[in-house]
This record gives sequence, C-alpha cells and structure tokens, in this order.
Amino acid sequence: MQKTISVISLGCPRNLVDSEKLVSNFIKKGYRFHEGILNSDTVIVNTCAFIEDAKRESIDSILKVIDAKKAGRVKKVIVAGCLSERYRNELADDLREVDEFRGVLNFDECGGRSRPSAVRLTPRHYAYVKISEGCANRCAYCVIPYLKGNYKSRAIRPIVNEVAQLIDKGAREIILVGQDTSLYGIDLYGKKRLGGLLKELVKISKDAWIRLLYLHPANLDEEIIKVIRDNKNICRYIDLPLEHINDRILNKMRRRINKKEIASLVELIRKEIPGVGIRTSFIVGFPGETEKEFKELASFVKEKKFERLGVFKYSKEEGTPAYSYKNQISEKDKERRFNRLMLEQKGVSVKINEGLVGKVLKVLAEEKGKDYYIGRTEYDAPEIDGLVYIKGKDLKIGNFYNIRITDAYEYDLVGNYESGE
Repeated sequence: MQKTISVISLGCPRNLVDSEKLVSNFIKKGYRFHEGILNSDTVIVNTCAFIEDAKRESIDSILKVIDAKKAGRVKKVIVAGCLSERYRNELADDLREVDEFRGVLNFDECGGRSRPSAVRLTPRHYAYVKISEGCANRCAYCVIPYLKGNYKSRAIRPIVNEVAQLIDKGAREIILVGQDTSLYGIDLYGKKRLGGLLKELVKISKDAWIRLLYLHPANLDEEIIKVIRDNKNICRYIDLPLEHINDRILNKMRRRINKKEIASLVELIRKEIPGVGIRTSFIVGFPGETEKEFKELASFVKEKKFERLGVFKYSKEEGTPAYSYKNQISEKDKERRFNRLMLEQKGVSVKINEGLVGKVLKVLAEEKGKDYYIGRTEYDAPEIDGLVYIKGKDLKIGNFYNIRITDAYEYDLVGNYESGE
C-alpha cells in the first residue's frame, strides 16, 4: 500500500512554500499526500520560532501529533523548520517520540532553482512564490538572519517560469515573498532587480494579480513604486513593516531609516500610486521604549491613516542584540500599549472602510457561504487582511468580480455583485 505524507505548516507564507517543497520531496519518493494528520504514515510539523507565541504554537502542534502517534493514528513524526533549527538538541531531549528533526531547508530545496512544488497548500486560485531566502538587515530584535543565513536571491528566469506554470494551472494571484523582497537581486546582479523581475512577470498575464509582501522601508526605492503605479495587475498594496517611528528606538532597532525618511516615503507612495493601500506593522514594548516615545508612535498611526496595520508585542529572543538590552518593558505595559495602538487603528480602519461604501471594487471570489460568497480586494492579502462578503448568485471561486460596496465593518466589507467573469 502506498505510504502517505501530511504536513502542519506554521508561521508565515515563506514557511508555507517550504512546506510545499518538503511534501513534494516525499511525493518524489513515492508517497501520497494526505490532507489530515490522522491515519497518515508520516506527519511533518514545519515550525516557526520567530517570537515566543510562535514557539508555543509550534510546541503545541508537535505534542498534538505525538498524541496521535501514541494512539496509533500516526506512524512517524518529523519536526522541521525554524524551531528545530534553533533548538534541535533541546527538542531531541524533551520530545523522544519525534522520529526525526530537520532544520530549515537549504536554498536549492526551498526553490532556488526548482520547478513549482508537486503539492500546493493554498487554494488553486492563488500561490506564494519565494524569490529570496535569508536576510541582510540584521534588525536588533530579529532571529531570522541567524536561522536563515545571508540574503540569497533566486535568478529571474526560474521565477518567471514558475509563475507562468502556476498561472497556466489556474492561479489568479501570485504573491511574491522573501525576508525582504525590496532587496531582491542585490547578491546575484550587484544591484536591486525587483523592478526588472516585476516587468517580466507582468508580461505573463494581464488577468492575474501580482502581490508583493515584505518590503523593507530602507530598501524600497522609487523604481518599484513607479512599476507598481504603471502596471494595473500589480496590486496597489504596499506591505511596508515600519516597526516604530521614534528615531532613538529605530536606531536601537537597527532599522537604518529615521522618522523623516519614513514620512517622506509614505508621502511619495501616496503621491505616485493613487488609491494605494499601505499595510504596515509596529512593535510596542521594545526595550527602553518610554511612554512619550510610545505616544509619538500612536500619534503617527492616527495621523498617517494606514489602510492595514498589525501590532506585535516585543518578544525577547535569545541570540539577538536586543536580548541583552537594559530596561526591558513589563508584559503588562506591552499589553496596554498593544491595546491602545490597536484601538487607534480600529478607528482609522472604520473610517477608511466607510469611505468605500458606494464604490465598485474588483474582488477575487474565494469561498461560498450559505447564501453569500467571500472574497478579497487587491488591498487584502490572504489570511492577513480583511474580507468582502458578497451578495450574489452563481459566482465562480477563483474569478474576479466587480462588487459595489454597501456596508462597512471595522476590517471587512459587504457588497453586491454587479459584473465580472
């Protein structure tokens, strides 16, 4: 009987791409992919270790699979990814029921030169494509460079070929990911080549969205902004993690950009790309962050009115420079600042969404409910941002439709089907 392989993929979309590669390697060895973990011969838990919450989720998932193994519902357990890379020896001592520990995939395995994976862990209508691995930024709070290594780009041609194959198989949205996509090509070509890559990708199809994630503000240049402006099938969605706005904190974070430069960049993006949606993220409770510095951040959020915003509480991670910083902030104060910033953004988000009522937006239909459909606009990345609840009949999942917005909530929209594919 053919053996089966299952996977639990945790963390970011970059990890999901790695999970697809891991499963595909087993399929090449004769295994069959099995969606649920129960009654599977081998289960891979592809872990995340970016922050404390991610580590806890990874451990909980491993223990769940171990319980299934003890009950005879799973035969073999493999733990892979960042947690295994970071704590392999400790995990091996504490989790003896695990059959094999693997770290992060090397560059070739994660797609440096390979074709699309044999298995897709996303719906048919969208796919993540990793264009780089590793990181060159060395932010003071981040452990990723120590796990993933130096920045490594894939060549343009393999990426173009992969995207073409994915679109040929029905993908209507291609999401480019990497630790910092704005730095793409610097190692291979001696200069940043994200603009050149995008110009090649837009030639493949005018009917598929291309979305960019993880653009470091210190590396994002005007060329990329203009390429997005000039190509309608590149989502007008700028994913720009800013992390803070106070100059002293930005310097301690090693972000290589200051408040004035950030404000100028945001202004440039809005000027060059009319109707753009900017997604950003901020960290509260970084060591030494004063109440005044936090209030400066909250004021900035209120003033700039970002369309999408996420907030993280600083996580003290071993091996990072910030781990030994003095004046660590209490969990109570982190939680208070987190809630305050999210409340500030909630008010911003409601007003932005209310401003869309009456407008017609292009929406990608993704799921059918009881008497409605669920979709996303170009301003919403999968499983990160908001949704559009669509009133209409006989819509096809994976197609684009023009939806007139009729109602707005804090983060989601409601609309009626007007026209489309």
